[in-house]
Amino acid sequence: MTVRLDDLPLRDDLRGMTPYGAPQAPLPVALNVNENTHPVPSEVADDILDAVARALRDVNRYPDREFTALREAFAQYVGHGLGAEQIWAANGSNEVLQHILQAFGGPGRTAMGFAPTYSMYPILTRATGARWIAGHREHDFSLTAESAAAQVREQRPDIVFLCAPNNPTGTPLRRDVIEAVYDATDGVVIVDEAYEEFAPRDEPSAVALLPGRPRLVVSRTMSKAFAFAGARVGYLAADPAFVDALRLVRLPYHLSALTQAAATAALGHAETMLGMVDEIVAQRDRISATVSALGYTAHESWTNFVLFGGVDDPAATWKALYDRGVLIRDVGIPHHLRVSAGTADETTAFLDALASIGSRS
Repeated sequence: MTVRLDDLPLRDDLRGMTPYGAPQAPLPVALNVNENTHPVPSEVADDILDAVARALRDVNRYPDREFTALREAFAQYVGHGLGAEQIWAANGSNEVLQHILQAFGGPGRTAMGFAPTYSMYPILTRATGARWIAGHREHDFSLTAESAAAQVREQRPDIVFLCAPNNPTGTPLRRDVIEAVYDATDGVVIVDEAYEEFAPRDEPSAVALLPGRPRLVVSRTMSKAFAFAGARVGYLAADPAFVDALRLVRLPYHLSALTQAAATAALGHAETMLGMVDEIVAQRDRISATVSALGYTAHESWTNFVLFGGVDDPAATWKALYDRGVLIRDVGIPHHLRVSAGTADETTAFLDALASIGSRS
């Protein structure tokens, strides 16, 4: 007898949910999940391998529960005068967000974001027993301070997610929106800066807003700019008391010694790793210009991807690109598709494939 999911005593609030997932296919050009498609430079990879090899010698022992060296390295990288006591890290930024929801959300509480936004926010919220509230954005996917604050005051969520810049639209988030939302709530405000390194260099990070705001937290990841998606390392900056709260919900020794060693070594080569960012930004801007020339609408992006609209039939266009060996993402926004900025060759392959389908001009 085949057992179905519905036959199991699953939590009622999880019934009907679907897990996060993006298509995975062995195509020559995969530009669908916003990875950094540049390989880790060989000299950096060598140092990481050496660090992991040293960690392996003591792998019979539990790792540093407080991942002290890694937190110090993150504090130095983020700057703004942060100390290690203001840093937290976990297995990818999704686990960082999960820790926050476990500590400050849960049954009887609510979390809010502004749709369309990162699809894991509602999944993590519901999985930890809280209720998800979807706010709305302007027609161009932007958020104004007035609108965001008004929505937060009306809904009174316990946790607010602000994706800066926003995924899946690439939209910048102005600093005044963060300040207004923080002032409009007594709850936790999470600024998700997963794509911070791809924003213009002269734009300030939300980390600058942390002093005097103990309910504000800024989360980031090593998956994008650091080409570390397979290593699964995310982190946040917050008030030390906020970090203390996360210790209440984390699993014992949640960051392996190998993960700590690899991430610390990679951070020691931050300048080299971030050298790829300028090339990715150049390809992003090239994609925006070319899809616009083909008659589509490229939305402003401060990330490593481009959301483009004016697609008559997204499913058909996605399949036509797939058949040409190029994998991009249908994120569910009507008449839109999203493509990650890859290497110059990958960008060329995508743009040639899109042009071969036929322009809209």
